[in-house]
Amino acid sequence: MVEKELYMRRALELAQLGRGNVSPNPMVGCVIVHNDTIIGEGYHQVCGQAHAEVNAIASVKDKSLLPESEMFVTLEPCSHHGKTPPCADLIVKHKLKKVYVCNLDPNPLVAGKGIQRLESNGIIVETGMLEEEGEDINARFFVYMRKQRPYIILKWAQTEDGFIARANYDSKWISNSMSRKQVHKWRAEEDAILVGTNTAYYDNPQLNVRSWSGPNPTRVVLDGNLRLPQEKLSLFDGDQATICYNFKESRQQDQLKLVKVSPNNWMEEMLADLREQKLQSLIVEGGAMLLKAFVEHKMWDEARIFIGKQYFGDGIPAPVLSGARLADERQVAGDRRLIYKNG
Repeated sequence: MVEKELYMRRALELAQLGRGNVSPNPMVGCVIVHNDTIIGEGYHQVCGQAHAEVNAIASVKDKSLLPESEMFVTLEPCSHHGKTPPCADLIVKHKLKKVYVCNLDPNPLVAGKGIQRLESNGIIVETGMLEEEGEDINARFFVYMRKQRPYIILKWAQTEDGFIARANYDSKWISNSMSRKQVHKWRAEEDAILVGTNTAYYDNPQLNVRSWSGPNPTRVVLDGNLRLPQEKLSLFDGDQATICYNFKESRQQDQLKLVKVSPNNWMEEMLADLREQKLQSLIVEGGAMLLKAFVEHKMWDEARIFIGKQYFGDGIPAPVLSGARLADERQVAGDRRLIYKNG
């Protein structure tokens, strides 16, 4: 079985090649093995295009080997017509001998139906191989489906003495250039990025991808009373999709969408609207009040913190996490980078 797991690990590696390009679909990888030799590989590359199983089967040069082959796929093959035909039907058509599945699909349109389709056509199915690894890779998709909201990543930089900004809201630059480059990589991998009113006003961030190659996230700003001077801020330059949640009005204006939410329930309404727009993940970049609100509501899945070498002595304190599990700690050119998981 250890040898079989190596094939699934390869499928998990392939799945991650789709990061940043397949949302709101999950990342999926697939490996086809005949007599302990890999004869086909594939992964889901772009949302709306061929799924991993389709690409893997297409890569097999001698299709006559498929009935005596095993498939290792990281997510239950789909059984419904979406933008592409059902993968389960394609597997049945080629009569693969056995299919190993890492994770079952929580999407109600699939949810066991893919497995049922395979088994009812005489294909042996084994589920749960490297299940935890698969859950981790597709955490965004699973949260999106199970909790009906985007996967939420809190991100901030803080000084050695625990401040996120000076008293005048100045925070440039706590982290170093390599840490900031990594932040741009993260932006390219997630669907949306959120800041509050003070951060938008004092930092005037662009919230795009500059020091990395990849798609820009949807920019999101919370401006309850619409007091930000839109004509002066980069957030409202029209260069990429931007959503402004506020307490006053809803309207669409080119790349800018204003969405009205209630003052007493803004977080839940905002997250529900983001999900409605099929935005599967959200980076919350600040400021301190906004981050603190997400922490207090326990409405986060992951926190990524850079600790720079500076000391402010005074200023705006960084949020304090409770019930967090340290998942990773490493050095980034002198900064400390901590990644916490919620629970």
